[in-house]
Amino acid sequence: MKLYERLANDIERQVRRGVFRHGDRIPSVRQTSQHHKLSMTTVIHAYLLLESKGIIESRPQSGYFVRLTPASAGNKTNELLSSKPIAVSAQVDVSRLVLSTLRSIGTESAVPLGSPYPDPKLFPLERINRYAYGIARRKTQWGVAAELPPGNPQLIRQIARRYLENGVTVDPNEIIVTLGATEAINLCLQAVAKPGDTVAVESPTFYAMLHAIERMGMRAIEVATHPHEGIDIGALSRLLDTRRIAACMVMPNFQNPLGFQMADERKRELVELLERHDVPAVESDVYNELYFGDAHPTPLKSYDTKGLVLHCASFTKSLTSAYRIGWTIPGRYRDQVEKLKFLNTLTTPWVPQLAIAEYLEKDGYEHHLRRVRKAFAQQADLMVATVKRFFPEGTRTSRPTGGYVLWVELPPDVDSMKLYQLALEQGITIGPGYMFSTTNSYRNFIRLNYSYTWSPEIEKALITVGKLVGVCMR
Repeated sequence: MKLYERLANDIERQVRRGVFRHGDRIPSVRQTSQHHKLSMTTVIHAYLLLESKGIIESRPQSGYFVRLTPASAGNKTNELLSSKPIAVSAQVDVSRLVLSTLRSIGTESAVPLGSPYPDPKLFPLERINRYAYGIARRKTQWGVAAELPPGNPQLIRQIARRYLENGVTVDPNEIIVTLGATEAINLCLQAVAKPGDTVAVESPTFYAMLHAIERMGMRAIEVATHPHEGIDIGALSRLLDTRRIAACMVMPNFQNPLGFQMADERKRELVELLERHDVPAVESDVYNELYFGDAHPTPLKSYDTKGLVLHCASFTKSLTSAYRIGWTIPGRYRDQVEKLKFLNTLTTPWVPQLAIAEYLEKDGYEHHLRRVRKAFAQQADLMVATVKRFFPEGTRTSRPTGGYVLWVELPPDVDSMKLYQLALEQGITIGPGYMFSTTNSYRNFIRLNYSYTWSPEIEKALITVGKLVGVCMR
């Protein structure tokens, strides 16, 4: 099949699934060319083919729109989001440290350099709340059935459309809406492993991964992770050859805390390795919309040919953390994850789902993201420059290509827990390196948050931390 025929088939499939409806505008030729990494000529050929089949139509100076109506498509457009019946049927010890850190971050007077959350002032929460208020006024009767897995069809449709706009085709019937990415990760891990199993993780890794492993009585084994290239695939391969690994948990795009974006070829190599060993991968992709470059990063899921990648994402980092709406695309484990969602939390609140869906459909999500990306990229540069200028010699930083966290390696004799306590006394929070490992491997590391608008207060706090590092070295 030629490239333009494949693209045309993908778009037609999404139209017939109901991701794009009659009268909807599909992505422009330029946008599709950029995100699918195809020439504009190839995209034009695909659109012409779709036009000749009556799937889309061109409108002068407006773009291409879906022409296919539900009647002409038969019953196929009603297949969207039909859910199958649910069948009846070494220790991680970082939790206390993380909880203590999060509590200190919640103090109003504290400068949140250690916060794991983006600055809420960047988010259009008032607009989303207005949608929620309008929905609540329109809908007077509620029932549990409206909130059951897999989730609200309108939201799922918008999520699938967002993937297609970013160059990835997903089946909306595979998407399950969750209470944020944390629940998605927990459900997926529960679907592929059991208590006592060993799970491979990046080192360092985001503590939510370690929490999931701890909560389920599993063991984490850390795999060395390069600050620019990602998990050491050679080391993981040797591990898979010598030990039984139930699953691998990774963040290929803008990993927390390192901030790297794994190259596409390495993503493909990682998936191929796991497929050879029939080991599932739980992929957290919560920062994928917060890239600094020109093109949206590809998820690990896009290289999945056997349904072994359980993809998890959310709107909490890019749109609003107030509603805690996430989702998973769990491949061959889809039915099991849906069942676990039902057994664990039963539902995801319906009003927040629909409020976000209406915002995505009507209110300029891409414009919002461009503003946030620009702010994060600028603030990352400012924080790196300030750390280099005011921290002691021997300090090194990561080079994030997205997200909003900076990983800082301090001189070897600095204890990040001592630094954490000294900074807290000054009303400043930081993320000590101990939180990102099951060992003491990152004793002299800290994680900093640069999402908050740069201000004299932020700069002063960072300079103070640099001075306290010097105190810890004495």
